[in-house]
Parts: sequence; structure tokens; C-alpha cells
Amino acid sequence: MTGQLPTDQLPTDQLPTDQLPPEAFATVPPAYGRASLADLMPSVSAVLGVPGAPDVLGLGAELGGVDRVAVLLVDGLGTYQIPLAAAHAPILRELPTRSLTAGFPSTTPVSLVTLGTGAMPGAHGVLGFTLRKPDGGILNHIKWADDPDPAQWQPLPTRFETAAAAGVAVTQVTRPEFEGSGLTVAANRGAAFAGGADPLSLSAGMLEALSRPGLVYGYHPDLDHHGHAAGVGSPPWQEAAAAVGELVTRLAEGLPAGAALLVTADHGQLNVPAEGRFDLGTDPVLAAGIVAVAGEPRVRYLYVEDGAGEDVIAAWRGVLGDAAWVLTREEAIEGGWYGPVPASHRDRIGDVVVICRGRAVIVASGWEPPAVGQLVGYHGSVTAAEMTVPLLIVR
Repeated sequence: MTGQLPTDQLPTDQLPTDQLPPEAFATVPPAYGRASLADLMPSVSAVLGVPGAPDVLGLGAELGGVDRVAVLLVDGLGTYQIPLAAAHAPILRELPTRSLTAGFPSTTPVSLVTLGTGAMPGAHGVLGFTLRKPDGGILNHIKWADDPDPAQWQPLPTRFETAAAAGVAVTQVTRPEFEGSGLTVAANRGAAFAGGADPLSLSAGMLEALSRPGLVYGYHPDLDHHGHAAGVGSPPWQEAAAAVGELVTRLAEGLPAGAALLVTADHGQLNVPAEGRFDLGTDPVLAAGIVAVAGEPRVRYLYVEDGAGEDVIAAWRGVLGDAAWVLTREEAIEGGWYGPVPASHRDRIGDVVVICRGRAVIVASGWEPPAVGQLVGYHGSVTAAEMTVPLLIVR
């Protein structure tokens, strides 16, 4: 098929099974204002007595009397990954669970800032894994330092800042190398930083912060890393799932009186076979009229030559067929995927937005590092497997 990536460029021809049922590929819109990641920190803040914080999730009914809360985000632990992970981390099936949705796109930078600000992506402006800056350069939010200034690129106060201003002690515990990064500042500013280089030090740092009333946020990236590199359900992923179980168990067993632990995720993940991969870098039909590419393989942002929008959309629809929705920027915004998008953030979204369906991805050789197109697991799109995340609660 036109534009598909050669099989010899993939890491393996035999994908591990991610055990996703058919319903995992249904479309799930973000549940903003009802049950999304944007609603979690406001609800936690309400439990801790922050004035004006709305308890959208109704956590007060379950956490009455709590004066300290730990929120652990396990990167890549979507709702549909819980049954597979629980085979190696039994505690994940033992805890009370509900589901939330990620924002859109269902990718780490978007979700971390959505969680940290308690705001929809359109409002906070971190609208994809990579975005085009006003100067034409491409910003990778994971490798973001200080250009652009995080406080200007993401202008909203974080829920950590508002909690701290109300007198709540706020701590973040994550990898030491993340201290001061653009993404950390955009998502978590206002929280005191404590480094946790591995699951053991992460749990120790979170429990130490819980020795006093307040809010502590922890981040654990390993499950997502192994899902990308080896695939959901692969032996490395299984080992990472077991480590998640040990981490959650240490936190649950170490909670002091008056504390609660909430475990959630930023997105789910799915494995993509060779036949689901299209490469705009090697297909002249897909490449025509494109001046910049951003987003990620499951949700592509295409920035096009003046006047080329209709031709690009027609060409992409012709090549991809049912493998993706190909929308204008305006259609994507009007569809409500981002929530309201102010004028200052609209141009960050591509002129054309390509939302992959099923097990399809759009890689972009020549536009981004080759490794991006050689992963096994991906996320970012609107399937239930990617959009739904758990909320596990421990008193």
C-alpha cells in the first residue's frame, strides 16, 4: 500500500499481544468537566480545603477526613492495560477503580499539563507531543528547556500553585533530571521538587512528603517506555508492570493515618503492526504541499503551503481511507477535542489534523528521528485503549 513503512525498518515482525478487545477501538471523547484528568487535581484540592476548588469527581465522599493526598501518575497505564498488568501486579485488580479520560491528544505532555493545571488542553496550550513555534521551529515538549519560556507558552496557574497559595504543602517527586525542565515548569510549578531516580526512591520520597499534611505528586515513566520500545505485553513490559505493582504496594502499605493514595495515568497504549504504518516522508502524494510536520504518529499536525489545504486533505483521505480522520484545524476545534481554544493557541495546531483509527500510525521519516517510526507501541489518538485511564483509590 502506498506510503507504508518497509517491514525491514520495524523492530520485529512478531508483535507481542496487547490483548485489546474490539471495544477498545471505539471512539471516546474527552469527558471534560465530568470525569477527565482536568478534573482530578481540582477535586483533590477541594478535599484538601483549597478555596474555590470544585470537587467535580466527588472525591470528598470517599476521602472525608483526609488531610494529605498522594497522586501517582504511572505513564502508559491505561484502563485497558490494567487486566494485562494485573497478572504481574495483583494489587492493581484489588483496589477500588473508576475510569477517567485523558485530554486530546492522549499523549504525555498534554496529559501532564492537563493534570497539573486542571484545565483543558485548548486553555493551557500544550496541544501535542511536538508543535510548531511561531518562528517555524518544532518544539518537542519532552526535550523542552526554556525556549519558549514555559510561563508564557503555558500561561495558566497550576493547581500546585493555587494549593500552595492556600497554605497547602505541595511536593512533586520525579526523576532528578526533570527538575527545571520546560515541561516540569509548565505542568508542576508551585510544587517543591524532590528527586526519585527509581521506584524505590520514588516511593520513599512520596511517603516522606506524606509525613505532614499536604499534596504530593509522583511520576513513574517506565511502563510507557517499555511499551513503546518492546510493545505492550512484551517481557520488558511485564517486568515494568511488576515494578509498578511493587511501587503501588509500598505506597499503599506505607500510608500514614489521614492519608490517601490516588493512582492514575496519562494515556493507554496499543501495538501497531507493519501493515498499519504509513510514511509521509517516502510517499510523494502525502508529502505534497507540506511545509512542517508535528504532533506524533497517532495524531499528525500538518502545516501546509498557502492555498494547499484542500488538496492536502483530499490526497490524505485518498491514501488513508478508513485508517484515519483527516480534518481541518477548525473542524478539530469545533469537534470539542481540545475544549475552547483561544486565538493565541490556535496556530499551534496544524492546518490539517490527522487522527489515526484502529492500529494505524503516520510516521515522518526525514521530518523526525527514525526511531519514532520504529517503535512497537503508540498512543495519542481517540480510541478507548488510549483515552481511558484508571483512578485507583487507597485510604
